[in-house]
Amino acid sequence: MHDQTLRAPVRTLAAVLLGIAIALIVAPAAMAEEGGGLPHVSVNIHDQASLQRGARLFMNYCVGCHSLKYLRYSQMADGLGLTEKQVMDNLNFTGAKFGAPILSAMPEADAEKWFGKAPPDLSLEISAKGSDWVAAYLKSFYLDPKTASGWNNTVFPNVAMPFPLWQLQGEQVPVLGKAENGEPAPVESLSLAHPGSMTPAQYDQAVRDLTAFLTYVSTPDALERSHIGAWVVLYLVLFTLFALVLKKEYWKDVH
Repeated sequence: MHDQTLRAPVRTLAAVLLGIAIALIVAPAAMAEEGGGLPHVSVNIHDQASLQRGARLFMNYCVGCHSLKYLRYSQMADGLGLTEKQVMDNLNFTGAKFGAPILSAMPEADAEKWFGKAPPDLSLEISAKGSDWVAAYLKSFYLDPKTASGWNNTVFPNVAMPFPLWQLQGEQVPVLGKAENGEPAPVESLSLAHPGSMTPAQYDQAVRDLTAFLTYVSTPDALERSHIGAWVVLYLVLFTLFALVLKKEYWKDVH
C-alpha cells in the first residue's frame, strides 16, 4: 500500500517529462505546416550568423519604410551577439539611442501620401502570417506596369509596396496561363528576366536569413527560453532519478 502511494508521484513526474519530450518533438512539425500550402522555408534562430545577415538586410533594405517597434537596438545586440559599437556603427541609420526601439525614419504622413497607407510595423509579422508566407512573399514579386508601383506579387496580389530587394534578386516577369470566362489570364509561374546581383541560390539564402531575423524579432525571448528550458528538463530528469533512489532507500526494509 505504501509502495503504491509512493509510486503515484513518480509516475506523475514521468508523465510530465514524457509530455515535455512529445511537445519538443511535435512543435517543430506543427510549425512546418504554418504556410498553408506554401513552400516550407527552414529557418534557425539559433544560427547567429544567419540572424546577423538577416539584420543587415533588414536595416539596409527594409527599415526605411518598416519599423520594429517592439525591439530595441540594445535587445537586438544581446540576441545577435553584437557589441553596442557594431550595432550603432553598422545597423543604426536613424541616429536613435542604443536603448531606443527600432523605428523607421519615414514620416507616417508622407508614407500615406506615397503608398496610400503607412507601411506596417513588422515586429509581429511572422507571428501573424508565418515564416513560410514571408519567405514566399519575398520571392514572388514581378514586374507589372498596371500597378502604381510597377510591381505585383503572386502571394499578395495588388500589393502597394514596391519591391525593395529587386537589385538582389533581379526582375521577374509573369508567365501567364489561358484566360477563361472573361477573367484576366492567371499568373502560372514567374521567370527571371533580368538577373540581380545575387544568384538564385544566394537570394534564397538571403530570404532565409531575413526570414530568420524576423522570426527572432517576433519572439526575441525565444533564445533565452530555449536555454532555460534545457536546464529545466535536465533538472526534472535528475530529480526523477533522485526520487527513485530515495524511494528505494525509504522502503528497502519494508516487506
